[in-house]
Amino acid sequence: MEDNQLTIDSAPSLKEREGAGSVFFGDRGLSYRGCPKQSCQLNVFDYFADVPGNAETTDLVEVQFKNTRKGYYHNSNHLPLEKGDIVAVEASPGHDIGTVTLTGKLVLLQMKRTPPKNPEELKRIYRKARPVDMEKFEEAKAREHDTMIRSRQIAKELGLEMKIGDVEYQGDGLKAIFYYIADGRVDFRQLIKVLAEAFHVRIEMKQIGARQEAGRIGGFGPCGRELCCTTWMKNFSSVSTAAARFQDLTLNPQKLAGQCAKLKCCMNFEVDQYVEASRRLPSREVHLETQDGTFYYFKADILSGLITYSSDRRIAANLTTITAERAMEIVAMNKAGEKPVALDETVAPAPAGPVDLATQEDLTRFDRARKKKKKKKNRDRSCAPNDSSSAPS
Repeated sequence: MEDNQLTIDSAPSLKEREGAGSVFFGDRGLSYRGCPKQSCQLNVFDYFADVPGNAETTDLVEVQFKNTRKGYYHNSNHLPLEKGDIVAVEASPGHDIGTVTLTGKLVLLQMKRTPPKNPEELKRIYRKARPVDMEKFEEAKAREHDTMIRSRQIAKELGLEMKIGDVEYQGDGLKAIFYYIADGRVDFRQLIKVLAEAFHVRIEMKQIGARQEAGRIGGFGPCGRELCCTTWMKNFSSVSTAAARFQDLTLNPQKLAGQCAKLKCCMNFEVDQYVEASRRLPSREVHLETQDGTFYYFKADILSGLITYSSDRRIAANLTTITAERAMEIVAMNKAGEKPVALDETVAPAPAGPVDLATQEDLTRFDRARKKKKKKKNRDRSCAPNDSSSAPS
């Protein structure tokens, strides 16, 4: 094998991949360097990772901190950074510790998708994290849980209607961000004074919503996959019950609500397709007149374009399923004063009845076969000629 080539069959290790002159490609032709770090949320696959000169396209780097907090920084020192490197970045005050998640051209595209508040005031990256920086970072990280429990007690003592969901310390331990949930406006000026005296750090309060809280905690949805707010969704749009009505979903709060106790974000994913498909169906209030009687709307399969009508307005009686084209044809005939003979004039074959495998054969059929076999043997013996009578005299 040549020095600058790697084959898939050889299954090289990570060190061999990094030491090779070319980029390793997997079974699907994707570079391993573009794979996201699984310990981080809101991961993005860097499909520009194997493009030559991609890192020199821009000096902007995306750095991710705890949970879903991300930021964009200038690599003014021109450090050779790759995805997964732990760096010390500029903060106010001091410095913070984060993980590089994107470099190169894709950072510019991500900034268009989620633009920063002040693009002209982006901070810079100091250096790659040193052992001393990591020690301070681990010490500050170990204090987060105890700080959260203590801050909840302080908020309860002050009578504030808020829930502190998480605490994030800065990499150097000089500042702490308190994430809280509240239904209304909260005056936490007194809380900041008490927290600053108790923990001797600079306090920053950040309010988050129920959806952001669910994305921060993480979990799995009823579809069996990770929550969208944990893996890729960052911007949350409002979800109303109209999305459920358009898709003919049962208005059951227990089924429509997600882990954040709000309506599921995934109901907005297909609602536009349902709205477009429902325009090709007749209105639910329109009744179909035939020579057999009047038929009323019962249910519809919107995407398949099938509508089921009932001969009774209140209950399911004489249900007939027809296509949307046939329903629109009957509506046009009724407007012209005509009535078809029946809703569905096509003669469909009678459905086959259910087959019960247990009634096909009796459970004692094997016993009967044994009895017949035994009788056959006795019959053969009786028909056999006697030796003495058949012998010649």
